[in-house]
Amino acid sequence: MDTYPFAIATLPNFVEYLCSEGAFLPHEIQRINELWQAEKSDEAELEGGVSQDDTLRKSSIIPIYTNNVNKWIFDKMAQYIGESNQYYNFDLNGIYEPLQLAEYGIGDFFDWHLDFGSGESSTRKLSLTIQLSDPSEYEGGDLEFQINNKTVKAPRAQGTVIIFPSFIMHRVTEITKGNRRSIVGWVSGPPYR
Repeated sequence: MDTYPFAIATLPNFVEYLCSEGAFLPHEIQRINELWQAEKSDEAELEGGVSQDDTLRKSSIIPIYTNNVNKWIFDKMAQYIGESNQYYNFDLNGIYEPLQLAEYGIGDFFDWHLDFGSGESSTRKLSLTIQLSDPSEYEGGDLEFQINNKTVKAPRAQGTVIIFPSFIMHRVTEITKGNRRSIVGWVSGPPYR
């Protein structure tokens, strides 16, 4: 078999996910939690034209758009996104979808899935989560990654930012007590080629 020695850039520092504990401070988390208005929340939907599937995902969300009130959240996330991309070297354009302020109550979960797929989600390169709830306020609700044949739990500390490639398999386990809030979002770029 012939080989063709094209120059290939490598990623010597690739990691499956990155965590920055204490990235959002208590007063910032309080500002974010003030955005939650139960009457404006919707049941979370899925990608690919599937509106809802309680066998895969059950939670409530409120979209967070860039505006004068919320711009500081996007600006702060941009700092962490820029720093994290040194591990991935992805071609990134920005956050084009609204962030989701998500709430998981008892019985809520999000089973194993990728954030990357066909259609609009095909431009997602990085996924992000901000842990808003104190871990003592809920049981279950772990953000977990499937890394090779191991299930790995992400840190639960309040204010932690977790960033990972959108093609990494992950889930949020079922809440068995209390409520868990987080922000989730995606950084987009040109489709892989």
